[in-house]
Amino acid sequence: MKPKVAVLRVSSDSILSDIDRLVELAGVSSALAPGRTTILKDNISWHFPFPAANTTPWQLEGTIQALARRGFADQVCVQNKTVVTNAFKGEDLNHYVPIFKKYGVPVLYNFKDEDMTWVPYSPKARMRALGHVFPEGIHLPEYFFGKNIVHLPTVKCHIYTTTTGAMKNAFGGLLTTRRHYTHSWIHETLVDLLAIQKEIHSGIFAIMDGTTAGNGPGPRTMYPVVKNVMLASADQVAIDAVSAKLMGFDPMSIPYIRLAHEDRLGKGDPREIEIVGDTEVANENWHFHVGKNLVRIGGGDLIWFGPLKRFQKLFFHTPLVNGFILASDLYHDFYRWPLLDRRAFVRWCEETPWGELFLQYAQMGPQGSPPIARPTIVPQPAQRVH
Repeated sequence: MKPKVAVLRVSSDSILSDIDRLVELAGVSSALAPGRTTILKDNISWHFPFPAANTTPWQLEGTIQALARRGFADQVCVQNKTVVTNAFKGEDLNHYVPIFKKYGVPVLYNFKDEDMTWVPYSPKARMRALGHVFPEGIHLPEYFFGKNIVHLPTVKCHIYTTTTGAMKNAFGGLLTTRRHYTHSWIHETLVDLLAIQKEIHSGIFAIMDGTTAGNGPGPRTMYPVVKNVMLASADQVAIDAVSAKLMGFDPMSIPYIRLAHEDRLGKGDPREIEIVGDTEVANENWHFHVGKNLVRIGGGDLIWFGPLKRFQKLFFHTPLVNGFILASDLYHDFYRWPLLDRRAFVRWCEETPWGELFLQYAQMGPQGSPPIARPTIVPQPAQRVH
């Protein structure tokens, strides 16, 4: 049976009901296990609210509502940090905090010892990269075991993986802050992580926001393009393949999609995927192009994939890594945002309906305001496909 990927043309005026229809078409009730906690894994690629870089507030709120209506009311958001992204700043500036308070969704942080314990794990599946990258053993957050997970990525390009979506969204949640060790084997790493997810989670689902999509190097240095599209699927490979095809790439030419398809972790060939919803949208070609940013121009390719690869331990397993972190921080937060990207954000807010909606979420309430009672939602029966 072909996996389903729901694709809808959506509107800022009806986005919450659009998301409800989206997840129904994609079969969320069959993908997730009833009676289990559901982890909401949002995506904060940059703590600043750059269009297409991060989970949108309507994507988050619509997901919370749609899941609760189908009996998955026990929801917890799990955040991670990167060496260049502040999770607390990100959830505040992207207006997630008032939504968490409104619906009573707790937030845990996989980098806080009081929230999560990291435990050794021996995958049953063959690992393509993680065993080599972490010879001392693979460690995962114990909290993730036995729970559903719903990934909330956006449609955008990525400097190292061409596109990024549902499969890449597991990267921050399942790997420690040393995950940059994997960059030379990033495609294989994403395949390994999907295999692990299938072993530890009771159900997996993805809701992808393409209301504004990200063209260019990514995942922060991008050109936002309004596309008014959202996708959802239980098949993480298939949703990434459809997203890649929309952006104008051949999905099977992208290693992480092709390898996952070959390992039977999902379907990456568009001919083997059933599109439901607004099927004509899936035939679009947005002609996106990755290009290069400072990371690649400044020597990233040489270190991750070129002749300097053999010196990675010197660069990234020693205090020298702090120099790369500082350079990235200065480039993105002190050059790109104040001088370039903030202007793009302001134009998006002033000139697009999605930017206008984003500003409306800013009025929901300041961080630290009293919680708003969770609305009463009548659960619907939910079944899991075995």
